[in-house]
Amino acid sequence: MVRFLTAVALATLFVGLAPSLGNAAQEKVFSDTTTGAPKIKAIDVIAFGPEGALLIGDGRGAQVVAIDTKDTKAKPWKAGSLEGIDKKIADRLGTTAKNIELIHLAVNRASGTAYVALRKQDESKSLIVTIDGDGKINELALDKVAYVAVPLPTAPRAAVQKITDLSWAKGRVLVGAATSEEFACKVYSIPTPLSSKGQATGFSTETYHVSHRRWETKAPMTSLMPLEHKGKQYLVGAFACTPVVRYPLDDIKAGAKVKGESVLELGNGNRPLNMFAYQKGGKSYILMNNLRMARFHKSKPIGTSPYWTTRIDFEVFGEQEKINQKAPNRLDRTGKPALESVKVIPAYSGVVHLDRLDDKQALVIKKDEKTGWTMTALELP
Repeated sequence: MVRFLTAVALATLFVGLAPSLGNAAQEKVFSDTTTGAPKIKAIDVIAFGPEGALLIGDGRGAQVVAIDTKDTKAKPWKAGSLEGIDKKIADRLGTTAKNIELIHLAVNRASGTAYVALRKQDESKSLIVTIDGDGKINELALDKVAYVAVPLPTAPRAAVQKITDLSWAKGRVLVGAATSEEFACKVYSIPTPLSSKGQATGFSTETYHVSHRRWETKAPMTSLMPLEHKGKQYLVGAFACTPVVRYPLDDIKAGAKVKGESVLELGNGNRPLNMFAYQKGGKSYILMNNLRMARFHKSKPIGTSPYWTTRIDFEVFGEQEKINQKAPNRLDRTGKPALESVKVIPAYSGVVHLDRLDDKQALVIKKDEKTGWTMTALELP
């Protein structure tokens, strides 16, 4: 979370994103669970699988924890814009907005409820709060839940430093991580249905960074999503400075070193944050928000905020000739847009956290210097 795409196939490409975009809803999620309090050291990222299964990436604990939230009753989003969402969350937790750091946002599409992972600074503690369609905020209790914890394997004297993203795919959970190995950029695959006896397998990635003009193995995959086409599984990954890359998954063995195929360069000085797939007007797109690094935003801003969002047509991923060293850039040499298939979306300026809410809207958390942090639903572009 991609080659040989066709217009007919686009309607059924995505797996593990929503029942309307794949068959993940028919998959069995858990084969067994443990009831109790999972030992989570720190929450890096969160995501959802089918049937309200919450996936938690715990890099410090070198594990993925999956929780059966049993949150499956659909409730439409009626909350409108929740201004000062950081203050509202802090009030619910009995602290101040300065004492919390919003880490990640994920929407449980089984219920429409937003889940926000955060860090309570005074206790150095990771927490998750839920925000339902009426705007009601609650802390997610993790002291007595049905869960599965799957450790991530590493090489001798190597450690997982951070989990950068994770996503439910057909027959597996995909996990992006940064490790202390020479081939530091790792992807792990966890088989589903999830089991307490399940084992993750890992492989290293080598990626051509178009703006750097070299192959790299250490840059972390900051955002990922799965893709299925003609019965084959792929991974789409995005990296800082900012190649968008595809990797075949079906024949990869544990411990393999896999070269990706860079299909697009979004420009130097950017870091992808979140991305998801959706359909509109009979076409398929990826929506991706990015952070423009401070010195680049100051000298060559893309918009009014360092947080900017792009919409990518899926035709980009069908390219077979212009890849890696020949991958197209979003901008030409004069700094003007070079591709009609890649659009910057001004309405999403300032979006720090992003996930798909339903077939027509994204749920976002925006940051503005004047109005602060706001959670709101935006129309999909």
